[in-house]
Amino acid sequence: MKAAVYDRYGSPEVLEVRAIPAPEPRDHEVRIAIRATTATAACQMMRRGDTLTARLVLGLFRPRRRFRVLGIEIAGTVERVGRRVTRFRSGDRVFGFTGFAAGGYAEYVCLPEHGSIAHAPEGLSHEEACSLVDGPTTALYFLRDRARLRAGERIAVVGASGSIGTAAVQLARHVGAEVTAVCSGRNAELVRSLGAHHVVDYAREDYAARADAYHVVFDTVGASSFSRARRCLSRGGRYLVTVGGPELYLLDAWSRAFGSKKLVFGMSVNKKAALPVVSDLVARGALRPVIDRRYPLEAIADAHRYVETGRKRGNVVIDVGA
Repeated sequence: MKAAVYDRYGSPEVLEVRAIPAPEPRDHEVRIAIRATTATAACQMMRRGDTLTARLVLGLFRPRRRFRVLGIEIAGTVERVGRRVTRFRSGDRVFGFTGFAAGGYAEYVCLPEHGSIAHAPEGLSHEEACSLVDGPTTALYFLRDRARLRAGERIAVVGASGSIGTAAVQLARHVGAEVTAVCSGRNAELVRSLGAHHVVDYAREDYAARADAYHVVFDTVGASSFSRARRCLSRGGRYLVTVGGPELYLLDAWSRAFGSKKLVFGMSVNKKAALPVVSDLVARGALRPVIDRRYPLEAIADAHRYVETGRKRGNVVIDVGA
């Protein structure tokens, strides 16, 4: 099969499209013919081997063989099922999350039938479906499960025009919160169209300048800090952050035990339960995909270069198959 492979850490040029053996499904796995995947900030981090933590997982000096095909969000069609599979049949349209195993930059991937995979939302293309995997499920994890965002609360979404941010704006508006989107001025129209009540251009204004302005600050890109957000959080306020190191788990635990304002950090890895919720939100008109650009698999390095500019809006989709 055709796949984008990297044998060493580095710039987008380390990604090379070549032929590798197709995976065979085990008894409880499905083999998916991938039609679309995405270029994400997480894939950038994995490709570069940015942190010691990442390299301890992926490989200290070069990526381990099993991690050399990136891509964590996928959509496609079930092409073959293992002999004990009961949830899916050949021909089912699905979308899902490959997690730390990655593997989405290829024509085929095998996933456990009880893993982070679900039937794709009705009426969406493969490209649209794959763009609704990690962003909305991560936003659900933080807003619904960790912060328990409620109607009438005020929330600032930092990085509101990214993949997680565009989902967070829509989900917060759906809950009934008052949404302030923090992004660049060029993306103001986009976030307003997604439901933001207010827009703060971070180049012109500090979202955290006003005391007690928000019940929740959701930093989707790691652009802020707890110390900065504390100034604008009301008593009992929650600062949610998706990017950081192991030390944030300690701060999370400490603030829950002792602070009147909470830091919330974590990872949304198991998305099995969240994906059907995403499909339901799409069906109800509460959530829609946001796609910035599309690239063929052969131009995967160009897609990564664009994501590295930090200017993408929503999702960058990679078309893998017909």
